[in-house]
Amino acid sequence: MAELQLVIGDKKFSSWSFRPWILLKESKIPFVEIQLVLNTPEFYEKIKLYSDSGKVPVLLDGETRIWDSLSICEYLAETFPEKNLWPKDKAARALARSVTAEMHSGFMDLRKNLSMNLADKLHGKTFPQEAWKDIRRIESIWKECLRTHKGPFLFGKEFGIADAFYAPVVGRFITYGIDALDPAAAAYVATISGLYSYKEWVDGALKKSV
Repeated sequence: MAELQLVIGDKKFSSWSFRPWILLKESKIPFVEIQLVLNTPEFYEKIKLYSDSGKVPVLLDGETRIWDSLSICEYLAETFPEKNLWPKDKAARALARSVTAEMHSGFMDLRKNLSMNLADKLHGKTFPQEAWKDIRRIESIWKECLRTHKGPFLFGKEFGIADAFYAPVVGRFITYGIDALDPAAAAYVATISGLYSYKEWVDGALKKSV
């Protein structure tokens, strides 16, 4: 197999890039990182080399090109079945896919009011009720998954696709000081933010912002 290449955007802002990147890192799947700076003439010129969608992330596996973070993660799950990126149990796998898809397509008020920014601390902001509704829904997902599957990750002892999809939310909660969380949800924030891969991504965001 040719070495995988992952095309990503700025680590400070690109939550969509963060998801497959942290999944690859935590799963110890080797890959080459290609980072582009978003919203620049260089970006719009170079992204054409990798994807007609004009967006990141993009996974390159030889001649195969996969775009969209969820499609990339599904491709990785099929390519590396031994990594157990989805739970083995059918019911758990269905739940993992459901909460991942909910993150992929929903929480628009969270996205609008708590935009991804891993290089700054933006505590003290006030948010509308709709954003808090999204925050509480995410908290309830985490609590239920952790209660059912015993943690420390959403579906047990192994980091998986669901965790990768909620990793940027952990970053948002830290950025905006969202700490009024249920103890189980707060522990999950600490678990994800304590991962070496998470810290590596944040270090990259900080370096780019200097």
